[in-house]
Amino acid sequence: MAGFCVGVVEKEDIIDGRRVAPGDQLIALASSGPHSNCYSLIRKIIEVTATPHDTPLAEGRSLIDALLEPTRIYNKPLLMLQAQHNIHAMAHITGGGILENLPRVLPAGCGAHIDLTSWRLPPVFDWLQRAGQIEEKELYRTFNCGVGMILAVPAEELETALSALDKLSVDAWHVGEIRDDIVGVSLS
Repeated sequence: MAGFCVGVVEKEDIIDGRRVAPGDQLIALASSGPHSNCYSLIRKIIEVTATPHDTPLAEGRSLIDALLEPTRIYNKPLLMLQAQHNIHAMAHITGGGILENLPRVLPAGCGAHIDLTSWRLPPVFDWLQRAGQIEEKELYRTFNCGVGMILAVPAEELETALSALDKLSVDAWHVGEIRDDIVGVSLS
């Protein structure tokens, strides 16, 4: 089963990345798991490794529970955040991971540095990497790796935006920055 929705936005309210500039700070919003992406590869890894669905992962969850976790939807907290803060870009981290989705919202002359130490890879992605023997760069090109959305905000709004997201019960953190000495996305 698949679904989609269509929305309408006033032209002046469109967030398309054109205001992104070096020095903007990046905020990650946690995913709830793989979301609705890459399940052909996930099923293949399970099949090839003959992994039972009830295989325990860290934090007391089974593999099947982690894989069936519903996709986190961000629209309500993002609408609330947008009413109070200047969001320059939003990148939904879907199939293609951080490495393919984040560049889509970056204007020419801007790249993104992502600090991989700013969060811990959730257990389901750790399992997928080990079981599927996926190289680290390919993992971040394929899966969301625990990051469902990335926002670009002016540096002076970073702390207040993070505080606002915390008050909205959104698990968010400072994940990186926009720079003019990077092409695409750098991970370190």
